[in-house]
Amino acid sequence: MIVGTGIDVVDIPRFAETLERTPGLRTRLFTQAERDLPMRSLAARFAAKEALAKALGAPVGLAWTDVTVERGEDGRPHIVMQGTVQARADELGVVHVHVSLSHDAGIASAVVIAES
Repeated sequence: MIVGTGIDVVDIPRFAETLERTPGLRTRLFTQAERDLPMRSLAARFAAKEALAKALGAPVGLAWTDVTVERGEDGRPHIVMQGTVQARADELGVVHVHVSLSHDAGIASAVVIAES
């Protein structure tokens, strides 16, 4: 059963400017494994984290670095949760999360579906 859905869109150039303008933001938003990815990939991962938060009801207190968006052996993205995010998913009975990422024409987007 679907517990929640989320979608987010990120303007890649604007996101890049924000990361450049705000020292430390990259560290607060992304795990070590994500930080050195190309900007379009960072923007898509940020969109996925936002979309996941929406799918989980956007509660206060979720830590951005408690979510990692990884690329599977098959090339498809998947979400790894821990800490505050995993606790919220457990609270809602989420056992599987689907994620789709895209980036084109200066826009990155993500859709997340959380299932019980």
